[in-house]
Amino acid sequence: MPSSRTSPSFPDQEYYDRIEKTRGAMEDAGFDLLILSDPSNMAWISGYDGWSFYVHQAVLLPMDQDPVWWGRAIDATGAMRTVFMEEDDIHGYDDSYVMNPDKHPMSDLARLIEAYGWGALRIGVEMDNYYFSAKAYAELLKHCPKAQFGDCTGIVNWQRAVKSETEITYMRRAADIVTAMHERIVELAEPGLPKNHLVAEIYHTGITGVGGHFGDYPAIVPMAPSGLDATAAHLTWDDTPLRTGESTFFEIAGCHRRYHCPQSRTLFLGKPPQKYLDAQAAVEDATAVALEQARPGNRCEDVANAFNVTLGKHGFIKDSRCGYPIGLSYPPDWGERTMSFRAGDRTILEPGMTFHFMPAIWLDDGGLETTEPILITGTGHENLSGTPSGLVVKA
Repeated sequence: MPSSRTSPSFPDQEYYDRIEKTRGAMEDAGFDLLILSDPSNMAWISGYDGWSFYVHQAVLLPMDQDPVWWGRAIDATGAMRTVFMEEDDIHGYDDSYVMNPDKHPMSDLARLIEAYGWGALRIGVEMDNYYFSAKAYAELLKHCPKAQFGDCTGIVNWQRAVKSETEITYMRRAADIVTAMHERIVELAEPGLPKNHLVAEIYHTGITGVGGHFGDYPAIVPMAPSGLDATAAHLTWDDTPLRTGESTFFEIAGCHRRYHCPQSRTLFLGKPPQKYLDAQAAVEDATAVALEQARPGNRCEDVANAFNVTLGKHGFIKDSRCGYPIGLSYPPDWGERTMSFRAGDRTILEPGMTFHFMPAIWLDDGGLETTEPILITGTGHENLSGTPSGLVVKA
């Protein structure tokens, strides 16, 4: 099997720096070993990058040696091509374990844990995770009876909050891509254009990339609802033609080397009603006030409180969070699942944190989304994308 890595995203030392930071958090939480099944965390710790998260897989992080990749045997070659570890740290289970009701891959993982001498350790598993099932946990309990299992959900996610210079570079490239995607929407959108044709162009632009930097697949598909569909937050698209007198919001993301920059804009074909203009003015005012609070030393709730108070002065209410951290992600979510811009979140903002500032509001006949990917800098914040702000009106 080939052992050379394909186009690594980071030098080995960056992985070792991440591991050292994570081990400090492990020690604080009382864990000797982490079983990471979130593909974002697997990639951040080891470099692994493959569309294999539909089967059971993990990266095991002990306190005293390199991480261990474990997964389906046919994906072991992909691990050898992407992880920074050596071949001896890569282990695959045979295909008889795949979607077989009579045997479960976690019994093979338990065997591997015992073989490494880790069977009686304090082991963390990501309990609240899209990729780790109740059955998987039950099988580990059954086959590792001496281990002490605990919930390590979020431990690695929190270590990812402050981005390295290379990570920020990738996010800037993703921001350039999403800017180009929105430019293409404005260029092509017109009454009568089937929505799926426009989404196809969005994908084409996003994957083609910008400035010689390729576009990766995003963790979420484009959200592109129109009219009454846009009163809902998370509908996608169909073949309905765009219509004069309707709004359509486009929540999309540029992605480069798995790093995301989401951004939303709302398009109105024709003359928008006054309530849309009023709502957009309210959002722009509240956004400006809120982003003044997006600076080091402030808390997440400072951004949310500033936004909500100002929005309320204009007669509008937003009852959901107005932002969340972004970065390295796999489907089905481009967020990092840690902090949020909302009342009560007292997480302190630090330089190098990146967020999707999400001041979306929904009206009785449509939606208004004007969002920004931002970077917390040493003195304030930076908008990563160059997309013009405001409601996009195309007559």
